[in-house]
Amino acid sequence: MKATFNLNERLKSKKEIELLFSEGKTISKYPIRLVYTKTKREEDIAIKTGVSVSKRYFKKAVDRNRIKRLMRESYRKNKYIVPNTTHQFTFMFLYSGKEMAEYALIEAKIKGILQKFVDQEIGLK
Repeated sequence: MKATFNLNERLKSKKEIELLFSEGKTISKYPIRLVYTKTKREEDIAIKTGVSVSKRYFKKAVDRNRIKRLMRESYRKNKYIVPNTTHQFTFMFLYSGKEMAEYALIEAKIKGILQKFVDQEIGLK
């Protein structure tokens, strides 16, 4: 599996995002939370992913963008943890911390969340 995060893998559809937050399940490892749901799309993409940072704790867009960039990068490097399945999923990573995090912390938390997702949802160990 290539370690890329192309535009077609990004979650941009307003309908999918609304469905995700109304019917999705969550996995948390502070300061990151994953909201996910199983979906059906015509596209051949297994997982569509989005990231979000609250404006409440990070007023400056520069800070929010940095955290989003770090989360996207750590997901890109660790998405191999989730094996290719016949199911399609929609992911949204939410950063809920109040302080600026280092890359190592974000990467460790995303690794843990993805491993927990595989154990819970896919059932592989």
